[in-house]
Amino acid sequence: MDRSNRLLNLIRDNLAAPRELRVVDQGEDEKVLYIYDPIDAFWGVSAQAIVKALNAITVPRIHLRINSPGGDVFEARAIVTAIKEHKSTIVAHIDGIAASAASWIAIAAKEVEMADGAFLMIHQSWGLAMGNSEDMLAMAGLLEKVDLTIVDEYRKRTGKTKQEIEDWMAAETWFTAAEAKAAGFVDSIAATGANASNTWNLTAYAKAPKALTERPASPAALSYDREALERKLGLFEKIAA
Repeated sequence: MDRSNRLLNLIRDNLAAPRELRVVDQGEDEKVLYIYDPIDAFWGVSAQAIVKALNAITVPRIHLRINSPGGDVFEARAIVTAIKEHKSTIVAHIDGIAASAASWIAIAAKEVEMADGAFLMIHQSWGLAMGNSEDMLAMAGLLEKVDLTIVDEYRKRTGKTKQEIEDWMAAETWFTAAEAKAAGFVDSIAATGANASNTWNLTAYAKAPKALTERPASPAALSYDREALERKLGLFEKIAA
């Protein structure tokens, strides 16, 4: 199965998961914002929804709890900007998975805590394109630019060299909590997360750990129109380019 087919299957299966964007009070000075979703305006939780939720919070400290397989890079960029510009102190907690775009949403926080048993994954950006050779070259150029911005985010957080980050991304690297802390992605390790479990279809990723891919299957997938999904993906990539 090629990568585009795996990506469509990930989208299809993850459509069945309930949306988990919610805000919970934790005393007068703290609130908790849960992002237990793919990051996407079509089949996950959108940047608009997350930024709106963040901007409505005015307490001094926000706990951002993350369990996400990743998603759209441009949606994630808007979320990262909102986190960095927020007046509250934001602490990210990686409860289950912070993969792909979700990893740099996490590291945008002032502090990052990762549960023992959780995973953080970084990789090169992906995209689907339709059209002629010029369209494909344009997509390749866009992905290269996106990768450079992501490398810069990881480099600033970890203090690692550009080459080290690029090598990790090219290899689709999955970090345990201890490995993520040693590499500089997270500040501390928590004994447990917030009862987070992996219900995501991670088959689109080539090197997802067996501990994640062999867990019980996600809820029964919703029926979907493959051609409609492909049209949406193609339209989105054209707009983004």
